[in-house]
Amino acid sequence: MTRRNFIESTGATYATLLAWGLLKPAPAEAFNLPANGSKDGKARKVVVLGAGLAGLTTAYELGKLGYDCTVLEARSRSGGRVWTVRGGTKETEVGGPEQVCKFAAGQYFNGGAARIPHNHQLTLHYCRELGVPLEIFNGGNESAWLYNEGGTGTLANKRMRIREYHSDLRGYTSELLAKALDQSSLDQQLTKEDVEKLVDFLKNEGDLNTGKLYKGTNRRGYKNPPGAGAIPGDLTDPYGLTDYLRSGYMQPVFYNNGDYTFEQHSTLLQPVGGMDAIPKALEKKLVGKIQFNAPVKELRKTENGVRVVYQKDGKSAELTAEFCVCTLPLPVLKKIDSDLSPIVKRAADFIPYMKTGKIGLQFKRRFWEEDDAIYGGISRTNMDINQIWYPSFGLMGQKGVLIGYYNFYSRAEAVGDLTLAAREKMALEQGYKIHPQYPQEFENSFSLAWQRIPYNEGGWAVYDDTVRRKYYPALLEPDGNIYFAGEHTTYLTAWMAGAFTSARRVVDALHARVGEYTKK
Repeated sequence: MTRRNFIESTGATYATLLAWGLLKPAPAEAFNLPANGSKDGKARKVVVLGAGLAGLTTAYELGKLGYDCTVLEARSRSGGRVWTVRGGTKETEVGGPEQVCKFAAGQYFNGGAARIPHNHQLTLHYCRELGVPLEIFNGGNESAWLYNEGGTGTLANKRMRIREYHSDLRGYTSELLAKALDQSSLDQQLTKEDVEKLVDFLKNEGDLNTGKLYKGTNRRGYKNPPGAGAIPGDLTDPYGLTDYLRSGYMQPVFYNNGDYTFEQHSTLLQPVGGMDAIPKALEKKLVGKIQFNAPVKELRKTENGVRVVYQKDGKSAELTAEFCVCTLPLPVLKKIDSDLSPIVKRAADFIPYMKTGKIGLQFKRRFWEEDDAIYGGISRTNMDINQIWYPSFGLMGQKGVLIGYYNFYSRAEAVGDLTLAAREKMALEQGYKIHPQYPQEFENSFSLAWQRIPYNEGGWAVYDDTVRRKYYPALLEPDGNIYFAGEHTTYLTAWMAGAFTSARRVVDALHARVGEYTKK
């Protein structure tokens, strides 16, 4: 492949298209709708299925407009996939034993949603409206590690700082392009002044020397840092370009895509004390409106609305309402007896969900800070653990909990099928190759596999173009008096903004429909 072939084969990625603003952002202000959610002097009844963010927000906004909402939640907690695991948390996966978290007071990790992009203005709007304090979430850290298991050459089975990887590859890439421009080897017509400007940019971007060569600089760090007096510091030596190409470090897991993804641009945020602060704040606005431990068994259409059969205290119970807003994840919805339309049932059957899992590991001391100078951020590897997340809260404290793996797809499925003890063993053995401090500092763990978590059975909806075209439209229209909300009904799957946006869309649509009734 020639340089020209390589350049011509590259193009705008999905992340780039997002950054260009091709998706319309959700409004980030309070609703200004007339409060006419009543009929004949009585509040119209709405039953909301699921007390995740979409369900809570739907009930919250409809309540402001005068509707009488009841939220049915199968679990004993709100939040759904917005779930903070801390000491005392209990969970029993499908087919597994009960797990009880033993983290020390003040220690936690977010088992589901874990960060808020600064460009998700609707999520930030609700944090402001609900009084949820936020702090910085450090997603990118140049001091975190990369580790490639296997491969060949000098970099195989060797950890390196992310800053080393970034600096070296930017440098060599800039060097190659600068040389190509010098040799007039590209077809595009550039003036001499154009070339000089571009080469100057490349020299600064890649930190090239006066000969337009990359030889390594202080961007990638020091063997011995500079100090007082006659101690200028010794720079680390760059690895060779061919070493990278042949070592396995060119695998997708090490790409910088995460740094460029629109939703992961700095600054990222998180609620103080755990992500569940958001559903807890919504829950306070819905006192007496949520029935916990109430799994839905049947969803039926009636002549005047809907009928929902659920279980409460071991007994069957029934609720009727004029409207229903269903926010249940599709793997759960498809198992409920219903008379939903065939097209909706097909959507529930055929829209896949991400298999994904995490493990929180508690350690006696925060060695990643003390020994490795890592404060927040993410290390990446091609091993089964995939990622290690470092907490962005409690810095300089004694104990700490890091996320020892965060994985996806078949890898997450295989790890999720392990016993709890085997998951822990795998996380410690593989994490040891990046952090040899693991054995002497480890205390306890709590792991989860979202495809095995009851009432979720998956991380988030996964669409490709075909699935989106065939099944997605059915979720955007009401099925009789039943509406659908949740991240799976948006283009913001896997993000809390998807839940919030979907709730806004359904509230707007349902309320507009009631307005038409009122006019008639």
